[in-house]
Amino acid sequence: MGIGHLRYPTAGTSANAEAQPFYVNSPYGICFSASGNLINATDLKHFLDFEAHRHINTESDSELMLNIFANELNETGKARVNDKDIVDAIGRMYTRCVGGWAWYCLIGFRDSYGIRPLIMGSRPSEAGEGTDYMMASESVALKQLGFEDFVDILPGQAVIIRKGTAPVFYQVQERKRYAPDIFEFCYFARPDSIIDGISVNQSRENMGTRLGKKIKDTIGEKAVKEIDVIIPIPETSTTSVPFVAQILKRPYHQGFVKNRYVFRTFIMPGQTARQKGVKRKLNAMEQKFSGKNVLLIDDSIVRGTTSREIVGMAREAGAKKVYFASCAPPVTHAHIYGIDLASANELIAHEHGHDRTVQEIAKHIGADEVIFQDLDDLKAACSDADILRPEAEKHRDFEVSVFCGEYATPVDAEYFKHLEEVRGESKKMKVLEKARQAVANGSADPSSLEIATNGFKRAKLGKGVPSSDDAAVERAPHINGNGEPRRPPQSEETLPRDRMDISLHNFGDF
Repeated sequence: MGIGHLRYPTAGTSANAEAQPFYVNSPYGICFSASGNLINATDLKHFLDFEAHRHINTESDSELMLNIFANELNETGKARVNDKDIVDAIGRMYTRCVGGWAWYCLIGFRDSYGIRPLIMGSRPSEAGEGTDYMMASESVALKQLGFEDFVDILPGQAVIIRKGTAPVFYQVQERKRYAPDIFEFCYFARPDSIIDGISVNQSRENMGTRLGKKIKDTIGEKAVKEIDVIIPIPETSTTSVPFVAQILKRPYHQGFVKNRYVFRTFIMPGQTARQKGVKRKLNAMEQKFSGKNVLLIDDSIVRGTTSREIVGMAREAGAKKVYFASCAPPVTHAHIYGIDLASANELIAHEHGHDRTVQEIAKHIGADEVIFQDLDDLKAACSDADILRPEAEKHRDFEVSVFCGEYATPVDAEYFKHLEEVRGESKKMKVLEKARQAVANGSADPSSLEIATNGFKRAKLGKGVPSSDDAAVERAPHINGNGEPRRPPQSEETLPRDRMDISLHNFGDF
């Protein structure tokens, strides 16, 4: 068997110690990977420390969940456990953990709200007799490895795979809702995946149709006719744009060339890194913009960093007028179920505790006008893409809290304060790590050198600046006893100053 995980932390840090799968040796030896996020991590940590007496090595909430499960199994007091013991332990774990999750090992289970996706497939065993089974968050991961006969793990459901027998399904907790995270369909999932019976590709085509109608209603027929070209912002929106163009009866072209070796910018650590990442990721073809009124289509607008840079690139390429449309509604609240969008105070649509108007957002990103998808239209676009169920049984319920603040699970108000503190500390650590790395490999600029020496603090608008208060910060471990940056040994091989590539062996990532 094998257990794998895409390294994308939503709680804790990006340190290698938090790379999954996680393992505990007691009881029995348990190894697992998880997708999602727990919103009562502080309470769980207290329980594990003061009652269960289990040591936690990282800040990852996934490690907390593993130890909660391990503790519940340990309560059986048995040398060997059976399926019922495992299912009962999972059920007790559900009563302690709050959030959205999906587990992957020889046991798979899903939160009782169905927020995080989990699908299982099978194929004839490549080793000879029998059947291979695999679980993943998206069907495409299974399809590419030859697995078929996909089965969605339902909310509150667990599946146990035993050697030589068919998987056995258990309902470990009563289903509370069946509300898949709608942001998977807006942005996160691959278009060739099917999640909970919903075709991601079809949902994005439907978003394009509905967004086209919204654009026409918003700016009017006359303004639509003045649009010379519709241009998608790679890559998610490319599925939607042909259907926007069909509704508006305007031509569309690819106007941006994407550098495929740059990571997704919205989850890059730090505003500066994201701004640089946009420039590196996209290049505007001037002949598509020069002297034209353009309509840019993106999957969503989160912080506005990418949008503002792209509008600027369009104007630099000669665009006369720039309309900007989003296939998703304004993102006004933090995501707490496993997709690390941004802190609430970083969201362009929600500044300093109040929602910005569409006109304010347009001004901020430099567009002549901004158009957002309506939430009801977004939900309908996804519901209509349910290709496996009859009309009466199609999904109508989705987790949409990032757009309206109505969270699927009960959420303590203190959690959001805790979340802001955790994300703030995590960002500071990432900036410190990057500065220290730059010093270690000899590529530090003056700002990085000062941060590595004196630490880091956040200024009023969230921008990171070196701290001048030595008493308030820890001294960097890369500093020698004289308070001077330690110089690395001279070498002909030097690491790149700002690497954003993804590779099998990313030696630039400590």
